Order: sequence, then C-alpha cells, then structure tokens
Amino acid sequence: MDEKTDKGNPIDTELVESLSLRKGYVRRPRLSWYYAPSFLLLWLALFYAIVIPLYYRLPDRLTISEEAHRPGEFVAERAQQYLYTYDRIGPKVTGSYANEVTTVEFLVDETEKIRAEMRSDLYDLELDVQSPTGGYVFNDMVNMYQGIHNVIVKLSSKSSQSESYLLLNSHFDSKPGSPGSGDDGTMVVVMMEVLRQMSISPIPFEHPIVFLFNGAEENPLQASHGFITQHKWAEKCKAFINLEVGGSGGRDLLFQSGPNNPWLMKYYREHAKHPFATTMAEEIFQSGVLPSDSDFRIFRDYGNIAGLDIAQIENGYVYHTAFDTYENVPGRSIQNSGNNVLALVRAYSNASELYNTESDDSHAVFFDFLGLFFVYYTETTGIVVNCVIGVLSLVLVGCSLWRMSRQSEEASLPQISIWFLSILGLHVVGFLLCICLPLLMAVLFDAGDRSLTYFTSNWLVFGLYVCPAIIGLVLPLTLYYTLLPSEKLSHAYQLQLSLHAHLVVQALLALILTAMGLRSQYLCLISMIFYGGALLINLVSTLHDRGYYWVPIVMFLQVLPFSYFCYLFYMFLVIFIPVLGRNGYSTNPDLIVGLLCGVCVFFALGFAAQLINMFRWPKLILLGLGVMTFIFSMIAVSEVGFPYRAKTNVMRANCLHTRRIFYEHDGSVSRSDSGYYFNYQDRRAFAPLEDSALDLTGLEPVANHCDDYVMCGIPCFYYSWCKWRQWDGWLPRESEVILPGELTLDFLGYTVLESGTVARYEFDLAGPPHMNLFIQPVGSAKVDNWSFVRKMLDEPEEFQPPYQIFHSYGTDNTSLKFFIDMEKPDGIFETPTLELAAVGHWVSFEYERDAEAKDFVAAFPDFVHVMEWPSIFKRYIF
Repeated sequence: MDEKTDKGNPIDTELVESLSLRKGYVRRPRLSWYYAPSFLLLWLALFYAIVIPLYYRLPDRLTISEEAHRPGEFVAERAQQYLYTYDRIGPKVTGSYANEVTTVEFLVDETEKIRAEMRSDLYDLELDVQSPTGGYVFNDMVNMYQGIHNVIVKLSSKSSQSESYLLLNSHFDSKPGSPGSGDDGTMVVVMMEVLRQMSISPIPFEHPIVFLFNGAEENPLQASHGFITQHKWAEKCKAFINLEVGGSGGRDLLFQSGPNNPWLMKYYREHAKHPFATTMAEEIFQSGVLPSDSDFRIFRDYGNIAGLDIAQIENGYVYHTAFDTYENVPGRSIQNSGNNVLALVRAYSNASELYNTESDDSHAVFFDFLGLFFVYYTETTGIVVNCVIGVLSLVLVGCSLWRMSRQSEEASLPQISIWFLSILGLHVVGFLLCICLPLLMAVLFDAGDRSLTYFTSNWLVFGLYVCPAIIGLVLPLTLYYTLLPSEKLSHAYQLQLSLHAHLVVQALLALILTAMGLRSQYLCLISMIFYGGALLINLVSTLHDRGYYWVPIVMFLQVLPFSYFCYLFYMFLVIFIPVLGRNGYSTNPDLIVGLLCGVCVFFALGFAAQLINMFRWPKLILLGLGVMTFIFSMIAVSEVGFPYRAKTNVMRANCLHTRRIFYEHDGSVSRSDSGYYFNYQDRRAFAPLEDSALDLTGLEPVANHCDDYVMCGIPCFYYSWCKWRQWDGWLPRESEVILPGELTLDFLGYTVLESGTVARYEFDLAGPPHMNLFIQPVGSAKVDNWSFVRKMLDEPEEFQPPYQIFHSYGTDNTSLKFFIDMEKPDGIFETPTLELAAVGHWVSFEYERDAEAKDFVAAFPDFVHVMEWPSIFKRYIF
C-alpha cells in the first residue's frame, strides 16, 4: 500500500494495514489485469519445463562394445539385432507359415545360441515347443484354437530346489499386414536378452524362470490359455510378468497388478529402475473403456496367479498397422524396458514370497511421481490415510474461518460460515461446468461431423477443452465476487474461501471414492496434502491474515501437484488419442478427451485457477480464454484439424472382400452375391473418403439386413466386430470375389433324442485358419446343448443368440466336428429349427487376393491403412 498524507503528515502504513485487518473495510487492491497472462503462462511454462522433460526421459542405449565394462546390464543393441531379424520375417498372423514355422524357428535358434553361451556349471535350460488345442469363452464368443504354438524356455539354477516358478510372457504373433515390431516384437527381444543375461550371471537365483513366447495373442489370447491350462510347467508358476506394447516405443507403464498380493508392488518399488505406474490406469483398463485386452487376464482368471501387466504406450498411431516396424522402435525405449524387466526378474526370482503366494485379499494403491520415485501402500492403509487427511482438511478450513472472524470485527463466524457455504455451492457448480463445458464442445464438434480434430494436431486440445474447463471452473465465483461482493470481508479472505471450497470438495470426493472402493482417490489425497500444508503454514506464520501474502506459499506448494496431475493426464491423452482412431463408430471419441481435460483441470488447476480472481477485471481474463477457444475452434475446422496423416497418423479401415451364399431350408440358394464388408474403426467412418478416387457408390448400412439374416449377413471377425455390427457398411460388387481356398460345412444329419423335444444336429467344418460359426435358433426353438464350451448356454441372462464361435488353427488343419442340440416344444424338426452361418477368413498375405480387390484397396488415399483379406459367408437353415 502506498503512503498517503493527511494535512501534510505521513500516515504509518503498517498501522493502516493493522486497522484494515481489524475493521474489515480497508482493502488491499487487486493486482492489475495485465499481470494475469503472465500468471497463466507461468503454469504453461511449468508444464513444458518440468512435465514434458520428465515424461519423455529415457536411459541411454547400452551397446555391445560397452558390455565388457558394464557386466550384468541389459544390452539394447543386442536386443535390436534380434528385433531386426524378427521384423524382416514380416507379418506373423496365427496360422501363417511365417508365424507357425519361421518365427518359431527363429526363437528356437536364438535360444540354442544362448544355451551355448550359458554358464552350464550354474544353470539348466529346457526348451519346449507346445502345440495346444482348447477353447474358452472370451467376452461374447466361444474362442477355440487348434494346433497353435508356444515356444517355452525354463531356466533354473542347478543349486535350487524350488518348485515355485516365475513366468515371463510376451507374444510373437501380429495383426494382419503388420510386422509387429512394436506389438509385441519389442518385448519378445527384451525377454530374449533377459534370458541371456540371467543365463550368464555369476550369481544363481532361487526360483526357476519360465519364458513364454506365445504365438496366438492377437487371436485373441489363445496361446496363453493353452499354456496356463495345459502345459506341464504351468501349475508351478506362482507369479508372472506380462509384457505388452500398445504402440511403438516410450516408457513401459505398469497398468495392472495383482490380484491382491501387494508384495509384488513392494518389489516393484524397490527394484524397478525406471518406475512408471498408476492405479488409475489399472482401474480404467479393467473398466473396459479401452478396446484392448492382454494375457494378464488369462493368467489371472485361468491360472489363478498374480502378476504385473507392463506395456510400452508411446506412438499408438502405428499399433496394428504396417508402420509398426523396426525403424519406429527407439533403442532407448528398449533399454528402458530391458532395465526394468531384468531388475524385476532378478528380484522376483529370489523372492521368498514366491514360496507362499496365498492371497491376502488386499489391493494396492500405487503411482510413480514424475518418474522420480514410486509410491505404494495397501488399500487398507489408503482408506485410513484418506479419512485422516480428509478430516484434518476440514479442521484446517474450520480454523481458517475462525481466524477470519477473529481478525474481522464486522464479520462473525456464523456470517463467514454462511458466505463459505455459498461459495462452496458455487464452486460445486464450477466443478460441474469444468466437466460439462469440454463435453459440450465435444458434442458440438461431433454434431458438425468434426470429431477427432486433435488426432494429429494434439495441441488443439488446449484451446478446445482445457480453456473451456478453466472458464467453467472459475466463472461462478468470478460472477459472485463481481456482482455480490462482501463489504464486511476483505477480498483476500474471500479468495481464500474459494480455495478452501476446493479443499472441501476434494475431501468429500476422496471419501465418496473411498466408499465406492476406487483406489484412484489418491489423486484427492495429493491435492489435500499440498494445499492443506500451505494452509497450515499460512495459519502458523500469520501470512493467512496479511492480504495476499498467503498466495506465494499456495502457489509454491501447488507446483508439485500441478506437475504430477499434468504428467498423469498427459499420459492418458498419449494413450487415448491414438486409441480413439480405432474405437469404432458408435461412440463420440471427443467425449473421452473432453472428460480427461476437464478432470485434469479440476485436479491440476483447481486451486491455482481461482487466483484469477486476484486480478482486476477477471471477467476480461475469462473472456480472453473464451476468445482462445474460438480461435482454436476455427483452426480445428480448417485443414489443420483434418485428423489423418500418411504413415504417421493413419485412418484405419477394415475391409473384407466377401463372397456370400444364402441357402434356404430346402437347400435352394436364395441369394448369392459379392461385395466389400467395412468394419468402421472411428467416428468419422468413411466420410473423409468422399472426395477421394475410391468409388463407394452403393455403400449401405449393414443394419438394413439385420432382421433378415443371422449376424446381419456379414462375416464379422471378432466379438467386438459382431457386437457393433449394425454400425458397419456393405458395398456390393458386380463381379464375384475369387477366393483363395474352400470353406465346407457338411451337415451329417440330425437325431431326435429320447425326450422327443430335442434333436442333435451334427456337422463337419473345414476351411482356412480363421473361421466363425454364427448360431441362431428359429422361432420357438432354443439351443439346449452343444459340443463347445457350455458357459454361454448356462448363463442365458448374460449371453443371447446369435451365438458366435471363433475357431482358429496353427499347423493342425483337421476339420472341426461339432454338434448342436436344438429343443422345440412341439418336437417337430422337419420345419426350420436352426439358422447357422459358416464363415471363412483367409487373413494372411500368404493367400492371394483377386485383381479387382487389389485395385479397390489400392484406391484408398495414402492416409488410410487398410486391414483386408478375402472371406466367405455361407448361411444355412436346418
């Protein structure tokens, strides 16, 4: 406050300040509005100065020439040599020669080289190539496999008597058209180098280690099921580490753990070289929001063992595309994963807990803090800490309100409490607006067919979603302070009340999330600890009562939580934005990005954003943010906002060139045609192709025929394709699709069983390595039994017709013999009883595509990655 004079006599400024605190009507002026941009840019600068460097920090690559000077360390260069050979094999689809023979031989050969180099005086190495056959229910389909392959290596110390094994898993198969060097070739070669390092280590380990290189994960999750349910070493596996890649490169994220067995997290905290993990990722992944799954699920559900699920998550744009190549896998990322996995394998293979892995029915709360250190505690501990910190936060707020009433003669504690409740209510409105305004932006862009504008230009999310979230969070209290200012309480005190309101909301949210059993409430805990600490310091030091002098303490202690929350939600955006390019047509992807940005602003800027009201003309500041949103919106609807780029940020299209034959009950053919079946991968469907050279004349929704034929008459591949089939497209083609092979479904007849109301229909199916059966009862008939896994029939409330049977094989192409028992109340089976479709997929590029299909696929623009193959759909009525 500037000195002023009264009749020429100077006034003591400290006396004025003291009087202002006691009287309540002399106020410190707000800061000038033009300081506000600097205030906002400060947080942006912190994001780029702290969050981005720490997020992308990776270790230097260790070369073979350096190995002699750094023995026992993971050598990324050697792993890259493995990866180069793996990459040059090409796509490795289950059932292809490349996957079932060439890659298996590669893994066996490299293992034998390691055996030759191994310390044979200390270790035993056993190699087994498994070819399992089996089946289980996976989501909405029966998932059957036959003669697929696993390459399994067991390394054990000669001195060990342990019967408890550690399992390490990755998969060597890939999606059609993709070499799979990221997913999951990177982890295959990481495992290979870890195997080599463990086999030459001069220090033996306690527990045998099983290295499972599984050959059918993309099918999905078949080979891991074949191992854990059938292999001779499976029963002795007591813990596992599953290694995946959700893109190509980056740090490896621990995104699932357990179930229960928190000791796994204790070892991760103590031994992981580069920790990167969060409970929130585990809860999001297990919620099913992401269109992915991993072998972790199989080991947990069918092996009843606990473990860790770890995946590289960077550059998800190349995931499952032709661009997932050796050249796109950074050596430093391989080093990062190798350092972590090697350290964890050494720790777990010597863990005493592996002798007794009985579940203690306790989950873990875990997260890394900016990659600098790892925090872990049990769920029970978390409940106690949340309650204690939540209560202490409310106590601190109460102390602050009491202090304000003591320092202000014109405002009593009840009055201040009423004002605080009003501010708290408005802050709750602000919280809702913080979430809803970004969601509104998402709805508006989707309504204008402009979703995914940030897909390549990620920076657009700042203006499209972050700025509206900040506006929503601050606006209610800005209007309150502007339109209904309190004359009895200083503005500095009122501003503190808005921050206290955010603390109370965080405390209540923590208690609610704790009661719901969600471990992600630790986010609220971090917020409460840092602001509660700042409030305590200000109360003890009396800065609380000296105008705005409390602000620097609050801002200083907000740097770390701001950095962490930005780091966390930036990670989720890195994961989700590429995923939304393959999340299907049925949902608006912008809602997910808007929600993430809104929640990020709430946690990262929940306290700091309220300080906008410390400046003069805060409405002008919010207007500036609104102008920023408008400018970014204009950019988003320009060419900059076009989502796709060739080779780097591609549009995905699944295209099956399909031959269809529909047989009626009397054996006649009612329809025979050919066309292209499109499984749309993102919200824009084929709208971006309207101005391309691709001829889509006649394209119609699959939904037009869903009432006419089982599974809408289309050869949907997996459960996910079939689940959302009504959103897919069909483009008729005049010429008949030329298929590279045959699919035969032989009807062997039916037999009426003793009850008289049930008949057994028997069949023999033969065809390509990937086949489907779609089963739909006709009229009053229902499926009573079949030769497949019965779970779907035993749980009718969860599984309804049409039923999907997915069948794939590796090198064993023996035909599939099966039966279906149909029940009809009238016992008349001469009339239509069962509608059955047999589908064949020639997925691998080892099968020839016809010339017209090749030309059609080649006509797609260069920003489109097409996953395509020939297929046949045969519909029968029995």
